[in-house]
Amino acid sequence: MTTAPTERESRQVAEAARQTEWTKPSFAKELFLGRFPLDLIHPEPKPSDEARKVGEEFLARLTPFLATVDAAAIERDARIPDDVLHGLMELGAFGMKIPVEYGGLGLTQVYYNKALMLAGSVNPAIGAMLSAHQSIGVPQPVVQFGTEEQKREFLPRCATTAISAFLLTEPDVGSDPARLACAAVPDGDDYVLDGVKLWTTNGVVAELLVVMARVPRSEGHRGGITAFVVEAGSPGITVENRNAFLGLRGLENGVTRFHQVRVPAANRIGREGEGLKIALTTLNTGRLSLPAICAGTAKWSLKIAREWSNAREQWGRPVGRHDAVAGKIAFIAATAFALEAVLDLTSQLADEKRNDIRIEAALAKLYASEMGWLVSDELVQIRGGRAYETAESLAARGERAVPVEQALRDQRINRIFEGSTEIMHLLIAREAVDAHLSVAGDIIDPDASLGDKGKAAAQASKFYAGWLPTLAVGAGQLPTSYSEFGPLARHLRYIERSSRKLARQTFYGMSRWQGRLEHRQRFLARIVDIGAELFAMSAACVRAASTKEAGPPQRGATAMELADAFCRQATVRADALFEALWVNSDDTDRMLADRVLDGRYQWLEEGVLDPSDDGPWIMPAPPGPSAKENQRRVVQPPSS
Repeated sequence: MTTAPTERESRQVAEAARQTEWTKPSFAKELFLGRFPLDLIHPEPKPSDEARKVGEEFLARLTPFLATVDAAAIERDARIPDDVLHGLMELGAFGMKIPVEYGGLGLTQVYYNKALMLAGSVNPAIGAMLSAHQSIGVPQPVVQFGTEEQKREFLPRCATTAISAFLLTEPDVGSDPARLACAAVPDGDDYVLDGVKLWTTNGVVAELLVVMARVPRSEGHRGGITAFVVEAGSPGITVENRNAFLGLRGLENGVTRFHQVRVPAANRIGREGEGLKIALTTLNTGRLSLPAICAGTAKWSLKIAREWSNAREQWGRPVGRHDAVAGKIAFIAATAFALEAVLDLTSQLADEKRNDIRIEAALAKLYASEMGWLVSDELVQIRGGRAYETAESLAARGERAVPVEQALRDQRINRIFEGSTEIMHLLIAREAVDAHLSVAGDIIDPDASLGDKGKAAAQASKFYAGWLPTLAVGAGQLPTSYSEFGPLARHLRYIERSSRKLARQTFYGMSRWQGRLEHRQRFLARIVDIGAELFAMSAACVRAASTKEAGPPQRGATAMELADAFCRQATVRADALFEALWVNSDDTDRMLADRVLDGRYQWLEEGVLDPSDDGPWIMPAPPGPSAKENQRRVVQPPSS
């Protein structure tokens, strides 16, 4: 699997962004460098009074509406009803992130994510639709990169009636945009689009599309991957299939074919060749919508775990009082607290725009999706057979309809959406390695792979010879007590020590494997996961201290307890990851996998039957007109 993006064009884009963004501070980047600049996040940044007022007023209107939504019907019918969509439009939910001057609500990232968390707790398909529309659909790239004419033409529609979608993935193109095949050929004042897009979230019901297509280089055209706003009802556009999934059954996700679709040049966002820059920049904050859904599910899971574990008795005691179940409850509670702390902290940093949050946003997405999945899995175990049974079946026999199995299915996609866990590990690892070389004074080659950067690290040995001793525990540094954090001070000291250790281990890996570093993806993943734990611990401690200072005394005390519990759990995980950096089965596992792929153990597959057919693994998408009926569904206007 390759890290996205991989082609020269996207590396140049990343380097251009780095030249501007790396001048801004980044707390997470510093953690990977062995530094702990707590002042970047403490005291915990807070929304302004005006932002809080606007946000709270919207949440106060959104909450009672969402309480009327029949979540079971969405799951049963695999569709968000039109009347729910109209209600959300009337409330302004489709314009939460659109500036007020263009008809939107102008919410901050913090309150946008609070709204998504609330909507996703009713049914994650609602949160996914709102997020795809605003985080990666038309509004965000047009706000950031569109012309004034484009903003005035498209944003008011998106804020009120026009659902939007983002189209990048193709049947044979996932995380490697270098293979993008959808073409946009210049023709006078238009571009002509041809190609097929897969997994187009909102694409079945969208009125406006953001499409990434490749413009061929020619006279007067620099070419490259380019972003366009496309009217979904244009001639030549066919939604060939509405896809069905393991979870998120209400998701309007499809396969869209473009055949000789004419798009005005005025609908191009940015210049030719800037499509990946637009996509990557959009994702910096767009990724934060997914942690909002994960945090919401974790908070809901805590509620269900608490209520059920008190109600269900075994061997004369509530099941929650038994040690085995108590450990699961403690994990859910501590993790729910930390996920919300990470979400709010990163969102506020995004709002303030003082920091480079690329690593923070990526860590938030990675950590929330992984920990959110574990939370849902533990809730299934706590609920037992009733978690494996559908809510509809529970209701049919008279028990409370708790959709735990649905929550597990819905959560699973988060480890794949908007960058799989494996891709996120490599993306963050690249940033961490670049950070080391930037400090070392090397000129970063935008075309360099992680392996090339490993070679550069070896060349920077003179610098590291002087720098590494400063990363030793207590080497010439006065210890910081963090006494203002009370019982959490010990955890902050652990983060500080572990950050230095993490920087040392990163350099050892760079020096040991040099050009082979990029193939040590499990080593890199552990480096990133340690950084994620340290970042989450930091956010939890800062959130607890802030709650204790500003909140009611009881809430402040309990926040400190939750942060302490989370940090203890995270310390165990981080220590295990440190150990596994050098004591592991990676080499033998890689050898075994190669032999599996070579068919050496094919005999092990005997004795079973494969119920799948012998069709192609990937369905080719030849160009040309569609031979299928259009599955596009137009959201009907509200009945009078």
